[in-house]
Amino acid sequence: LLVNFVIAPFRAPQSAKSYHELWGPKGSPLKVYGQELEGLLQKALGAEFDVKLAMRYQNPSIKSVLAHFKDKGFKQLIVIPLYPQYASSSTVSTIKEVKNVISAWEVVHEIKFINQFFSYPLFIKAFAEIGKKYMAQEHFDHYLFSYHGLPERQILKSSCDNYCRLEDCCSKYSIKNQNCYRAQCFETTRLLVNALGINKEEYTICFQSRLGRTPWIKPYTDEVIKQLAGRGVKSILIFSPSFVADCLETTIEIGV
Repeated sequence: LLVNFVIAPFRAPQSAKSYHELWGPKGSPLKVYGQELEGLLQKALGAEFDVKLAMRYQNPSIKSVLAHFKDKGFKQLIVIPLYPQYASSSTVSTIKEVKNVISAWEVVHEIKFINQFFSYPLFIKAFAEIGKKYMAQEHFDHYLFSYHGLPERQILKSSCDNYCRLEDCCSKYSIKNQNCYRAQCFETTRLLVNALGINKEEYTICFQSRLGRTPWIKPYTDEVIKQLAGRGVKSILIFSPSFVADCLETTIEIGV
């Protein structure tokens, strides 16, 4: 209801302009890179696996892709929501949709969900390699690690033993905040700056894409950029480690 009757109608005109800027010869980067990922993973895993890309809200839909697997006789279905950090609005939404579709099946396969992969060594290595390529080309005054934002209430609702305070509680990653999206973003940054050799005073963690008037997790990316400009910072390199493919939030919101 929120997406179909509130967000989509109000955002459609502006989004249409942004998509026009974003679109490439082959279509949406999200879908183009998603299909490329499907092919690369299929090649890497070999004939014993069947790899398919599915979209949470558009095509190819989760329902249509699961229909492809339904009568194949596989031993296990592995579902990887392509969100590095765990969040109820993204990861859990995908998991719920998969379970909802499969609940109508007569025979249910063993299902394994990968609910986060931000700390997986090859994920960190891949992002670090991209960063090193740009860092070798020029000097940057500052580095930003910009993550997709969430309303503060979502973070507080998922808190373990009221541990989350939306302050320095994310400075250390532990069993108390292992399922906290904000804490996972902070830990992602720690892993990346270690791999890149970036000093603590050289980088800032921030959050983008906020909507409405309700408080979202801070600091906000757009405000941080203005503050850096006010300090005389001339060049910044921005990482967006909560995204695995270019999309509106990276190419337009950050890039433009």
